[in-house]
Amino acid sequence: MSQKSLQEQREQRLRNLRSLEERGFEAYPFDFSASHSAAGLQEKYGGSKPGDTYPDEAVTVAGRAMTVRVMGKVTFATLQDATGRIQAYFQKGALEHYNALKKIDLGDWLEVSGTLFVTRTGELTIEVTDFRLLVKSLRPLPDKFHGLTDKEQRYRQRHLDLMVNPEVKRAFILRSRAIAFIRRYLDDLGFVEVETPVLQSVPGGAEARPFLTHHNALDYDFHLRISLELYLKRLIIGGFDAVYEIGRNFRNEGISYKHNPEYTMLELYWAGRDYLDILELVEQMYSRLVLELTGSMTLSYQGQTLDFAPPWPRVDYSTELAKRAGIDFDLLDEERLRAWVADHHPSHEGEEPLQASPINHIFDKLYDLYLEPHLVQPTFVMDHPQAISPLAKKHRTRPGLVERFEPVAVGMELGNAFSELNDPIDQRQRFELQQQLREAGDEEAPPLDEDFLVALEFGMPPTGGLGLGIDRLAMLLADVPSIRDVILFPLLRPE
Repeated sequence: MSQKSLQEQREQRLRNLRSLEERGFEAYPFDFSASHSAAGLQEKYGGSKPGDTYPDEAVTVAGRAMTVRVMGKVTFATLQDATGRIQAYFQKGALEHYNALKKIDLGDWLEVSGTLFVTRTGELTIEVTDFRLLVKSLRPLPDKFHGLTDKEQRYRQRHLDLMVNPEVKRAFILRSRAIAFIRRYLDDLGFVEVETPVLQSVPGGAEARPFLTHHNALDYDFHLRISLELYLKRLIIGGFDAVYEIGRNFRNEGISYKHNPEYTMLELYWAGRDYLDILELVEQMYSRLVLELTGSMTLSYQGQTLDFAPPWPRVDYSTELAKRAGIDFDLLDEERLRAWVADHHPSHEGEEPLQASPINHIFDKLYDLYLEPHLVQPTFVMDHPQAISPLAKKHRTRPGLVERFEPVAVGMELGNAFSELNDPIDQRQRFELQQQLREAGDEEAPPLDEDFLVALEFGMPPTGGLGLGIDRLAMLLADVPSIRDVILFPLLRPE
């Protein structure tokens, strides 16, 4: 629709508004009083048959007019509220301001009162005895089939997407219910929900490039956090037994179907526990969450049936990666691994040779190629190399590895968990190695956090920790292919 046409429609709608005001309608009332929701009425009277009437039950519904059909002395309209749609029937002889319906436009909010009946076609309908305008839509709604089908425009104008495609709301309701379940589950275990800083002087807890922002009053550059981890651990050091936070992280990275630079994480820390205790928590919490929200411990995701019933399969990181990649030697033999990478993954022109990359980048690349994409069912990948786990405790029986697991499903990492490293000497050495990588040009390697190391020297008890991605969990629950479908306002390049 051209800008001229849009402007003409807006001017016509303004004239309609003035006309309604002249007829005694209040342009912008302060409230409304709906006695029922559309879905509530549909559910209550779902067993009705054509011709049924309910003259003794008065109802009031408020919603947006999605269709209006003026047919001489009668008018039909479809009203959409937050729960669904219901039809309204207006009859000239029964309404003082019937002719005002000619000034109602698609998108206007109406409050209608009346009684219920079922049409010959079986549609539950309100026979209107009174109505009023709640708000005039000054812009025309997009046509569902032609005006708002482009995915990017739907993300940019989520308010219109929700109006025209109300089914997309389901994903966000499921997401909200999942977060509420997680809170209840952890609260019942004795966890305390806390909040930690979003603005941090040293961005730590993960390997990621941070966003930078300047604080004028302090004349200091801060970073948006890339992880919740290091501040939550300070609380365990300070004496909390079990804490969690559900909050936003910000990583200055690319965008994909499973990555958004601003995303939501659950992180928790539990004193006296190790990674196997945390594994059991994840397994139980996820299976019960899926059961409560779907009625089953299985759910369908993009044509595949996922079984969340415990126990989930456990696969060993090193053994499984070596098997799938066809490597017949110990993955921790760095010299042989670099030689294998040089042979199997030669660099292309203008590309940095993978074999010359830091060892943690080599492991990550091989994992992304050979292991993670092939794990469909909910699975725990166990016992990662120490080189890619700077905050995890050394494995108690397997040198070179750490006590860590990642839950994975449909080729997506869903989270990360450790027996948390609480040896301040070991932690300092690992931070120093990361600092060396940073100084060598690795922008994702976090800087050394001296304040955290000082806090750790006061003593952190044995602790199990966990981070879970809320957005990816919502993707699975809602059966949507992109993380943008479960983030109400995903990051987009400005138009």
